[in-house]
Amino acid sequence: MVFGLGMQELLVIFIVVFFIFGAKRLPEIGSAFGKSLREFKKATRKEKDEVSTWIKSPTQGEEAAHGSKNASEQGDNPLKDELENLPGVKEAQEIKETASKLKAAGRVFLKK
Repeated sequence: MVFGLGMQELLVIFIVVFFIFGAKRLPEIGSAFGKSLREFKKATRKEKDEVSTWIKSPTQGEEAAHGSKNASEQGDNPLKDELENLPGVKEAQEIKETASKLKAAGRVFLKK
């Protein structure tokens, strides 16, 4: 079953299309439909790959956090060092970064 359509419904649709377009045009319509489906799948796969690699790549925020961590290890900011050592803070930062990446990815898909 395709989209909740049974064999009888599909047969009726095929007969109506056959009468409207004729036997000579059906192969052309089928190949055009197949090409458009392939193009659509190719475009969505490409966008999905771009977004997934973008989400997995390190952000500038993470690099800045590592730089500030090195400064705190030197004793420049002991309060920030203590804050990073609290349980769950690193996990919360990772969740926040992932959420912002997903939000940006959603904007990419909604624009197109």
